[in-house]
Amino acid sequence: MDKEFIKDLIKLTQASSIKRLELRLEGLELILETYEKTQVKQIQTPEEIPEKEEKPYYVVKSPLVGTFYRSPSPGAPPFVEVGDNVAKGQVLCIIEALKVMNEIESEVSGRIVKILVENGETVEYNQPLFLIDENP
Repeated sequence: MDKEFIKDLIKLTQASSIKRLELRLEGLELILETYEKTQVKQIQTPEEIPEKEEKPYYVVKSPLVGTFYRSPSPGAPPFVEVGDNVAKGQVLCIIEALKVMNEIESEVSGRIVKILVENGETVEYNQPLFLIDENP
């Protein structure tokens, strides 16, 4: 199963109403699941609560199954930290899949509000990775 085949399966899943796809070939198991868009409430002080309403954040999701890495190599500083401002196209993390290092870039500009995955953790397709405030 090569990288292009997996990408084609992801596109097929996204373009259809399929919620879950399981595929087993030659000892390899691939599971693709779709999730609904997530909104997260911003943590606020009691004084801020009357002033602001719930604020939706942009959710960066994993485009593939693999291992999540916050930095380009062991011992190197992370690509981003909570509170960092990021530009559209800026690398946020790496996901290793099938021994290929895939750089995950931000699709929006904004401020990193939360990192939802630990370094070295296995992530699923479409799993939320980062929350970005597009209007900091």
